[in-house]
Amino acid sequence: MSFLSETLSRVKPSPTIAMTAKAAELKAAGRDVIGLSAGEPDFDTPQNIKDAAVAAIAAGKTKYTAPDGIPELKQAVCAKMKRDHGLDYTPAQVSVGTGGKQTLYNALMATLNEGDEVVIPAPYWVSYPDMVLLAGGTPVIAETSLQTHFKLTADQLEAAITPKTKWFIFNSPSNPTGAGYSRAELKELTDVLMRHPHVWVMTDDMYEHLAYDGFEFCTPAEVEPALYDRTLTCNGVSKAYAMTGWRIGYAAGPEKLIGAMRKVQSQSTSNPCSVSQWAAVEALNGTQDFLAPNNEKFVRRRNLVVKMLNEIEGISCPVPEGAFYVYPSIAGLIGQTTPAGKVIATDEDFATALLEEADVAVVFGAAFGLSPNFRVSYATSDEALEEACRRIQNFCASLT
Repeated sequence: MSFLSETLSRVKPSPTIAMTAKAAELKAAGRDVIGLSAGEPDFDTPQNIKDAAVAAIAAGKTKYTAPDGIPELKQAVCAKMKRDHGLDYTPAQVSVGTGGKQTLYNALMATLNEGDEVVIPAPYWVSYPDMVLLAGGTPVIAETSLQTHFKLTADQLEAAITPKTKWFIFNSPSNPTGAGYSRAELKELTDVLMRHPHVWVMTDDMYEHLAYDGFEFCTPAEVEPALYDRTLTCNGVSKAYAMTGWRIGYAAGPEKLIGAMRKVQSQSTSNPCSVSQWAAVEALNGTQDFLAPNNEKFVRRRNLVVKMLNEIEGISCPVPEGAFYVYPSIAGLIGQTTPAGKVIATDEDFATALLEEADVAVVFGAAFGLSPNFRVSYATSDEALEEACRRIQNFCASLT
């Protein structure tokens, strides 16, 4: 009999973290590795947010807080939801967790029973299926395609829903593809959900503010107000505010669900870092002036990466609407051989060889549930991106 939980045996470590760690090992050994695997902006946290954290420390705001967040942060979330989406929430309908991942996990732990199904479009953020498995549920993967720019269609959603479906997880703009759903595209999905009143909606809006070329972000409960009572709208300050290490995420939804999530959190981690919470209050309530200049840099980087990758024979890379990822297809490279004699049979083979032979770290598509692709994070300097893409070009040109 194994000492470890059977549930744990169904779960795999995060491939993105594993690839980042492998790249760090090679770099520590003296290799000139360029890492494009981590989903983390290279911008510093804005000064006003850092100042708010320092002020909180100076004021002694370093004690335990309520398990799921201070009242001031919950009120800031309510104000943000009203300001940006026209959605009315009370502080009792808000949960604050240690990063967006915890809020998603708490909701799944609080609601899933054995046999419950969760519809997840692929490609997906690597943690969704494993969190469902840890909570005792069954992930139901609905594959998208390059032809639809990796967006789920209404017919695909309809086909994935069964009487056992409890949740539909929706992420726009997407990690790993950067694909963003227009209001019309999202309305087609919410129309399907309206025909299935037993299905709840869990949104991951973490990349909300990272939207480009006039793309206008919207969230399901905003598009279809009738879904309000069965939607958990999740977000956080990690990406747009360059606060990945501060670990603050939040969710707004029905009070009964939020109460259940509070119970899970109170018996696991308890409250998020008090100082980080005060910093997040400033992030949500303070100036948003830095968002547009940052997005201009992201657009420039995106355009550079898309252009250079599409110059490679055998690679096809669509232009994403948001986030800071691209998800090119390598269908035209499958079956070729690297200079070191390794056959590219899968996208994992490609990513491994690219790291070992060209010193560029990316994440293989199978980690996100759709192959043959790989994910590039362009949340790094223009110079690093240009050099990395040049290495990818040279590596692909060397395949035979």
